[in-house]
Amino acid sequence: MAFRTFLDRTGDEWQAFDVVPREDERRHYDRRSGHQSEQDESVADDRRDEHDRRLTVGGVGLLGSAQGWLVFERGDERRRLSPIPDGWEKCSDSELDAYREAAQPVRIEAPTLAESATRNG
Repeated sequence: MAFRTFLDRTGDEWQAFDVVPREDERRHYDRRSGHQSEQDESVADDRRDEHDRRLTVGGVGLLGSAQGWLVFERGDERRRLSPIPDGWEKCSDSELDAYREAAQPVRIEAPTLAESATRNG
């Protein structure tokens, strides 16, 4: 996971980090339509309760983002951008702020990155 701290155009500090699900956590089909790829037919019978079910950032809406997403976090505000822009780790603060503005706001159901760091030491 890459992590950056940057200032937006108004001078507020934001944290940005990428989230890429492990291959075994990625959903390769749309369960609402019943369509799934051939490669996933063998894992279609996986029971979710038999696996490590970590809480993902932002909740259920992320499951369609198999390639991952970029999270922007400031206080109790969180935004998500998918797919992850190439080279975001090295772009300027103004470019990163443009990505932040394009990102979708999400409800915070999981602890913020700062809260997690405080709890873990």
